[in-house]
Amino acid sequence: MTANERLFDEAFFRRLERLSLLARKSTVGRAKGERRSRRDGAGAEFRDFRPYVAGDDLRYVDWNIYSRLDRLVLKLFIEEEDLCLHLLIDTSGSMGVGSPAKLDYAIQAAAALAFIGLVNLERVAIGLFSLGLTQVIRPRRGKGQVFPLLRALGQVKAAGQTDLGAALTRYALESRTAGTAVLISDLLDPIGYQEGLKSLQRRGFEVHLLHLLSEEELRPSLDGDLRLMDCEDGAFRDISVDRAAIESYHRNLRAFCHEAESFCRRRGVNYLRASTASSLEELIFRRLRESRFLQ
Repeated sequence: MTANERLFDEAFFRRLERLSLLARKSTVGRAKGERRSRRDGAGAEFRDFRPYVAGDDLRYVDWNIYSRLDRLVLKLFIEEEDLCLHLLIDTSGSMGVGSPAKLDYAIQAAAALAFIGLVNLERVAIGLFSLGLTQVIRPRRGKGQVFPLLRALGQVKAAGQTDLGAALTRYALESRTAGTAVLISDLLDPIGYQEGLKSLQRRGFEVHLLHLLSEEELRPSLDGDLRLMDCEDGAFRDISVDRAAIESYHRNLRAFCHEAESFCRRRGVNYLRASTASSLEELIFRRLRESRFLQ
């Protein structure tokens, strides 16, 4: 039994069913769904009038107003459309660190968000990446896709190095439909994550970042002379850990997190940092709602 199957019992599903996604941008869907759009369309709910322009569809002319005022005006309606939720998950070697591993936590969070999207008739796509894109699950829709997606996510393993920029840029270029992109990553890429996020935005994605860190990274318990192995490239490093080294580490970690948050704020990316020690319920039902990603 996978971690997702153990976690997602009937009671948890029922709680998730009461949530829905919030999108800050109007998105253009391929099918009419449950989400209100700010675009004018031919939906069921009346919105406003505007003057008729040559070439407009005569079916939406208000002939009652024409008969009374001898003016051609068009009836506008609120169009309903679906959202495409893109769940982009870092599966590189560093995501295997921690107890629970960051990747296990990321998969569970992504599975919960996928379920929320599918039960609300949104489309859900998944991109898995390390040094490059390793797997893409094209947009799916409908409750019947819940368990196939959960099974696919349950097979994911942490391995390989990280190239966020190349992977996210390729995903953005190859996606046929933009929408809401949720990147779940520890951001531990020596090249940087900034260009990847910019690539998604240039292609019209509304971007959210869930920055995951393990408790071992937040509060390391190392001490003495140690030989450590890089979990991505396999290189060994000899270090001496004392109080001064730990204090320096914490300063660097705070600076790293502050820069990520500041970059996201400047770019209009919704940033949320989370520890794998916090429960999934805390993340989904409180923090993501407070950050206005879920309602």
